[in-house]
Amino acid sequence: METYAREGMARASRIGNRGPVRFDERGKVHSDIVDAYWKHGFYVFQNVLDEVEIEELRRDVNDLLARAPVGPGRTVDADGNPAAGIDMKRNPYFFVKPLSDPVGGTSSSHGRHQSKMAEAEPAPEAPEYVVQIIAGMCQLIESGLRVYGHPHLLAIAEAINGPDFVPYNDAIFTKQPGLGGSVAWHQDGVTHWDSPDWDEGIHGVNFQAQLYRTSALSCLWVVPGTHKLGKVDIKGMVEANGGSDQLPDAIPLYCEPGDVTIVNRQTLHSSFANTSNDFRISVSWGFHRRKAVAGQHGHLMQPAHVIYDDEFIDKRASVVQVAIDARRQYYRDETPFVYQPFGHLADEYRWSPEIFETVIRDYNIRDIAI
Repeated sequence: METYAREGMARASRIGNRGPVRFDERGKVHSDIVDAYWKHGFYVFQNVLDEVEIEELRRDVNDLLARAPVGPGRTVDADGNPAAGIDMKRNPYFFVKPLSDPVGGTSSSHGRHQSKMAEAEPAPEAPEYVVQIIAGMCQLIESGLRVYGHPHLLAIAEAINGPDFVPYNDAIFTKQPGLGGSVAWHQDGVTHWDSPDWDEGIHGVNFQAQLYRTSALSCLWVVPGTHKLGKVDIKGMVEANGGSDQLPDAIPLYCEPGDVTIVNRQTLHSSFANTSNDFRISVSWGFHRRKAVAGQHGHLMQPAHVIYDDEFIDKRASVVQVAIDARRQYYRDETPFVYQPFGHLADEYRWSPEIFETVIRDYNIRDIAI
């Protein structure tokens, strides 16, 4: 893996596609960045979050990990107390066995993880299960709600998906050193592959804010340009590579704390089992074009009978407006993002204990997956 990581770093350096968020004279995300994203299907934004926000997110996520259930199907934490978020309508925790790949080569998530990753052997003292994903960050931690309303990141979502962009879902990926499992190669989208309206952006975009330094041994990997190819034959790619999951054109999206990656949901991506000493925590969320989800039925975490009508979409999108206001109240010197679908309704979605109950509590039962 070390040789593959070095080769991947060399490929990544040749492509670039990383730097600070930049805006043009109109205050829009610079066209050079948008063009680079559409060319390669990803971008790494550097130094987006400052040290204070990073530390707040670290504190809150590590507190969640300490208060997580002791294993799948359990309701108490390691101290015997009720686990954080265990009363949510959608269980926020996803566990894996250390260094394993539980979904590769299975029918899970519509079979989009077509090929199983190599699995490493954990240390004898490793726990039976570890938390890999925590969903519902906007309810569980206020720092998660605030980063969801980050003005620069929302401006990027607008530049990619248009001013009426809407949410997908969110998840905190936690890959502890020597324990974190792999996520098999996949493309996120499942709905529009055969659509007459298909294009390279129809399945949306995902964001990941990194709370710690990640190296090529612990970070997300992508195969640049695959967002343009339609649904790819992942199993065939692995077989053509001699059965190895170390795909030859992939690059690592290594990051420093506070960097934020964006990846097209059609870009082929994965992460390997974390055999490194890096502690990877990736705060992740995504956005769609509204027209790509309107009228569609549920996929992935949503039952098929769910229809994404205007009421459903607007209810989930209202979380964005609440997040903007939560951030405005906390970061007084920052200029808030203007979310056009709710610009005229901003006063109705001010962050407060009352709005937590009506908008934020169990908001993720309305995640919009396609």
